[in-house]
Parts: sequence; C-alpha cells; structure tokens
Amino acid sequence: MPHEEFHVHGPHDHQIEQAAEHGSTDRFSARIAVTTAILATVGALMSFAGGDTQAKAQIYKNNAAIKKTEANDQWGYFQAKGNKQNLAELGATLVSQPEKIEFYKGEVERYKKEKAEIKEAGDKLEAESKAWDERSEVQMHVHHRWALAATAMQIAIALSAIALLTRRDWLVYGVYAVAAIGAVFAGLAIAGL
Repeated sequence: MPHEEFHVHGPHDHQIEQAAEHGSTDRFSARIAVTTAILATVGALMSFAGGDTQAKAQIYKNNAAIKKTEANDQWGYFQAKGNKQNLAELGATLVSQPEKIEFYKGEVERYKKEKAEIKEAGDKLEAESKAWDERSEVQMHVHHRWALAATAMQIAIALSAIALLTRRDWLVYGVYAVAAIGAVFAGLAIAGL
C-alpha cells in the first residue's frame, strides 16, 4: 500500500486518454482552440496599443496644462508691467520737473518693450499648449479605435466559447465576422483615422 496512488479521473481526463489511445481528433474543437488562441493574442496586442495611446494622451494633456499655466504666468507678468507702465505715464503727467518727465517717459518706453517681449513669450506658450491639446485629442481618438478593436476581439472570443459549447458551425462564422470588425477598427487605429 505505500506505493499505491489514488487518482480520480474526470471526464476531461478520460477524453484526453481516449484521444491519445485511439488517435481520434476533434477537428471542430481544435479549430476553435487555435482561433481562440489567435484572437486572445491579437486582442492582447490591441489592448496594449490602446493603453499606450491612452497614456500618451494623458501625458500630452498634462503637457498642455503645464504650458497653459506657464502662459498664464506670462499674462500675469504682462499685466504687472502694464500697471507699471500706467503708473509711469501718470507720473509723467503729474510731475512738473522736465528731468522727471523724461525719466517717466523712458520708463513708459521700457515697459512697452518688456510687455512686447512678454506678450511674444505668452503667445508662444499658448500655441504650445494648444498643440499639446491637439496631440492629446488625436491620441484619444486612436485610443478609442483600439478599445473598439479589443472589445470586438473579446466578443469574438466569447462567441468562440459559445460555438465550442453548442458545436454550431454558423457561430464560427460569427466569430470570424466580429474578429474582422475588430481588425477594421485596428486598421483605422493604425492609420490614425
């Protein structure tokens, strides 16, 4: 009894043993198994691509927000220089000494020049923010295509399980049709449409 083993055979084990002994193969099950494995692999790749595009979209959106904040800082700086320019103009108007008038006029011109440089920097940052936003939108659009493609593959896998359980040939055509729809969405994602 020390070398005796206790083993319970389930229906699956029995089928495998019988197929091995008699060389019988179930072509329908084999075809569904291979199809399911292929669909699962392609679906995993589609999910990865979808996650990648979503991550890029988030990074681009973050970059847009950073540039927008930098642009807002520039506009605050621009307003501060405008306030100083206004005070210098007021000073030139209120003083009566010619040397003070010239000083304030010089300050007005300096602030105008500084404001022009600040405005140029602010406009550039606004444009960069807009460009990052547009890139984010493109990536999200592509992400949605990948998500639809991966979802179609998951549905095709579920249909293949149903086809295997019901052993209906017509369901296999449904599997291929839904997988083809997923492939179309993947093609659109690759093309960026």
